[in-house]
Amino acid sequence: MNSIRRVPSRVKTKMTETNLGAERDHFDKKQLSSISKAINSNEAPVKEKHARRIILGTYREKGAFTFWSYALGIPLSSNAIVSWKFCHVLHKVLRDGHHNSLQDCMRHHGNIVEMGQLWGNLHDRHGQLVALYCKLLCTKMEFHMKHSEIRPNLEVTDEVLERVAGTDVNNVFQLTVKVFDYLDAELRLAETVIRQLNTSIAISTTTSGQCRLSPLIQVIQDCSHLYHFTVKLLFKLHACLPADTLQGHRDRFHDQFHSLKTFFNKARDMQYFKRLIQIPKLPESPPNFLHAASLAKHARPVVVIPSEDEPEQQEDDDDDDDPEPLINVSDVTMPSMMVPQFDRFDQTFGPSNDRDIQIENLQQDLGKLRADLERVKGEAQRYITQLKSQINSLETELEEQRVQKQRALVENEQLRMELEATRRRNAEHEIVQATFGEAETRAQATEQRYTKLKEKHTELVSSHAELLRKSADTVKILSATHQTQEEVERTKQQLAFEVDRIKLDADMKLEEQKFEMKKLKRDFEEKRAEVEHVKGTLQRTEKVGEQLTSSMLALQAEKERLMRSASEKEAELSSLSQTAQLQQSSLQQERDRSTRELGELQGKLQEKSRREVQLQQKLLEEQFSLLQGTVSEAEYIIQDAVAKLDDPLHIRCTSSPDYLVSRAEATLGSIDKVKKGHSDYLTNMGDAGGLLRALTNFSHLAADTIINGSATAHLAPTDHADRLTENCRGCATQSLQFLKDLKSKTSLQRADPASIRIVVENIMKLGEELRPKGMDVRQDELGDLVDKEMAATSAAIEKAVSRIDEMMNQARMDTSGVKLEVNERILYSCTDLMKAIHLLVLTSTDLQKEIVEGGRGAATIKEFYARNSRWTEGLISASKAVGWGATQMVESADKVVLHTGKYEELIVCSHEIAASTAQLVASSKVKADRNSTKLTALQQASRHVNEMAANVVASTKTGQEHLEDKDTMDFSGMSLIKLKMEEMESQVKVLELENQLGNERLRLGELRKKHYNIAGVPAADLPEGNGLDPSLAPVAPSSPKSSKPSVMRKPDLAQKPNLPPKNMFR
Repeated sequence: MNSIRRVPSRVKTKMTETNLGAERDHFDKKQLSSISKAINSNEAPVKEKHARRIILGTYREKGAFTFWSYALGIPLSSNAIVSWKFCHVLHKVLRDGHHNSLQDCMRHHGNIVEMGQLWGNLHDRHGQLVALYCKLLCTKMEFHMKHSEIRPNLEVTDEVLERVAGTDVNNVFQLTVKVFDYLDAELRLAETVIRQLNTSIAISTTTSGQCRLSPLIQVIQDCSHLYHFTVKLLFKLHACLPADTLQGHRDRFHDQFHSLKTFFNKARDMQYFKRLIQIPKLPESPPNFLHAASLAKHARPVVVIPSEDEPEQQEDDDDDDDPEPLINVSDVTMPSMMVPQFDRFDQTFGPSNDRDIQIENLQQDLGKLRADLERVKGEAQRYITQLKSQINSLETELEEQRVQKQRALVENEQLRMELEATRRRNAEHEIVQATFGEAETRAQATEQRYTKLKEKHTELVSSHAELLRKSADTVKILSATHQTQEEVERTKQQLAFEVDRIKLDADMKLEEQKFEMKKLKRDFEEKRAEVEHVKGTLQRTEKVGEQLTSSMLALQAEKERLMRSASEKEAELSSLSQTAQLQQSSLQQERDRSTRELGELQGKLQEKSRREVQLQQKLLEEQFSLLQGTVSEAEYIIQDAVAKLDDPLHIRCTSSPDYLVSRAEATLGSIDKVKKGHSDYLTNMGDAGGLLRALTNFSHLAADTIINGSATAHLAPTDHADRLTENCRGCATQSLQFLKDLKSKTSLQRADPASIRIVVENIMKLGEELRPKGMDVRQDELGDLVDKEMAATSAAIEKAVSRIDEMMNQARMDTSGVKLEVNERILYSCTDLMKAIHLLVLTSTDLQKEIVEGGRGAATIKEFYARNSRWTEGLISASKAVGWGATQMVESADKVVLHTGKYEELIVCSHEIAASTAQLVASSKVKADRNSTKLTALQQASRHVNEMAANVVASTKTGQEHLEDKDTMDFSGMSLIKLKMEEMESQVKVLELENQLGNERLRLGELRKKHYNIAGVPAADLPEGNGLDPSLAPVAPSSPKSSKPSVMRKPDLAQKPNLPPKNMFR
């Protein structure tokens, strides 16, 4: 009967173990089903019921082990939507899951970072969102791991925030920066999502739009708390540090405030968020941190999630969509597989009353717990209702106090105005009243009235302060009320989980104690029976032993005699056998050990050799697979560059030949590295690192060369553009062929980038041909050339002044009267012009020295000129133009004085000098400081030169009018026919002169075009000098009738800087 009683305990223990295992399998199945339904490739939002089951699973196992064990098997790198929904679920687990989930997620921090980097490198809209979401999750985990007192859902009181910040200003400063970074990551994700979606109702109500918008609910919850943390911390910083130090913090907060407000307003207008979340409204303007009293006006933004359950749709193939109960009753129900066993047990031993009683007790306990839970829910709901009513009453009281405050301020202002009026009346009364008695009486009355008004004013100020304190207390009570409500919700959930856990632990401990008690009783009965059996056996053995003792004594004596004789023989035999056995055993052991060691060593050697071969083969395959992946990516980069050649949008893009040449040179360098990496890889195919790095660099540089070549061709002549485009396509073709050879093991040996080098060299030659002319002067000669040209210009002007003096003396000896007066006036004006030009050159030299000293820094003067070569060439060209103009002015003045030249030549020279000086001023003004006094002096000198040139033109025209004789037109003796004939001849001459004028204008335009073309020829192809020595100039007679001195060629003009366009490729 004892054994029959023990059977139910063993069966029940087995039932409990089976039940726990079945419960665990059921839990794993539920979790796997929820994770697979929440994280899939359907572009739809995550259902709330699946996320809720995952979160409840973290509380059940007190961590996120099961979630990560299934999540690691999801192919996150294959689909951006799967990765996006995984980040959403992980965000929910971090916010609402068990507090140990943060440590479990932190173990997989590297996986999240790698996933974000993977999707960030791909050109995919969802991929960019996944990269930003991964960065946000990493920032969130790092922040909460460092500040563990702040829970991941950010729902902490101000006291906890004060305790985390501490009293050290440095800690508060660093915590503020961390919160700024945290909020930046949240806002960056929200702005990117909203930017990718159209804010119309049609977009926010589609499943694809809701899939992107659903994670923003958690972002809104985080942002509201982070905004409150930022305001609190900034007010605390401003109380400890000066305002200037925190200017950067205030600017950053203002930017975040406006971004957050814009985000909240846009989200509030979307139809999707209206039924899921109540978004708070931020104030119109950010808080004034410079005024400490503004903290009392700050109200913590509260996000409210409506308590409406998500509408669940029952799918045809889904039988597991019922929500999990908060109280687990699986331990009081038997699995279906155990029912037949219990039936057979009842047929054999009868019904088990203990089991029925226990089931009834458990059901009663379950009913009590459910009643308690309902009671707790009812109390919580009543408490929430009371708190809401209290909040409404406090808000009403606060509004009344604000109205009273405004009324008190108005009354205070009226009293102040009345006080001012009283004072004015008092002054008037003091002047008007005649008697001192009446004035004194009225003054006393006024003083008493003023005292009363002052007391009332004091009472109003104190009541105003009291109202402000009540307002601050009301805000604190509201905040405490919200926090109490949240604590009630959390207490309710914790109570439900705690009841479940305590019930399960109590049942398990009761079963274990009963089983141990019955086991101990059974062992005690068995041990007692064994003791009785051993006692009986011992008594029988003692009786037989006494009988055998007597016979043993006789046999013992005979045995001793025989043993002595046998021992002597055995001693001899044993000594011999032992010797032989020792020798044989030692030899056998040595042989066995050697054989065994040899076999083990051979096995290890073969295993090591096989493993090395496998590892070497695996290494070669991995290296080749890496090479194929790199080559595929390089092909994609080059194909993308070739596709842009035919892209209509690329036609507007331009580039400069200089940048194209630099890109081509870099590409040639990368080709050499590719060739060296290829040879190294063929020598050692187990290391492809050098070739991979070279191919990556080559693909980017080649694509850059192709794109910039096409962009340069958009501004090049037709012939050069066609050749350049053709070479760019050839570069792409040869590059793709070379990469194709690298992808196959059969063609890997013969892959050669030599053909690519030839095409790139052709592109570089075309870029060299398209470069602007006149830039072949050596960079290190520019500095010396500037000084030489300025010195030569100054010497030419001094020489021109001395020559004009000589001409003046010669004219005084050769001429007299009106001619002498005209010549002196012209030569005086030319002398003044030369002096003005000389002053301009000296002023320009001083300004140039100031520019060089102010801009060269630690570099030398030659290095400064070489670094600013375009500006230097313009300065040289302007100096040459001034020197040439001065020399030509002297030649023209000499011709006019000797009556061998024309007055127009002198006028043209004057205009040319004015233009050259303007060019010199413009060249100097490019690098000069606007506030420089020397620049002002140079501009004044330029204006003086223009005035002197105008004087030369005026004196020349005046002298021409005095010296030229005008025939009087007397037509009195002509007949009508003769006048008509003269009129026709005049018209013919007019037409001829107009035709000549048009031809000369065309010739002047062609001369100017040719002049600018020659200005771009390298300096080595032109005669040296600046035109100061007439003997060096080529002879170019103007007409066969006159043997005039040759007109010297104008020096090179500075080219316009070839500035790159705004959309130039870099």
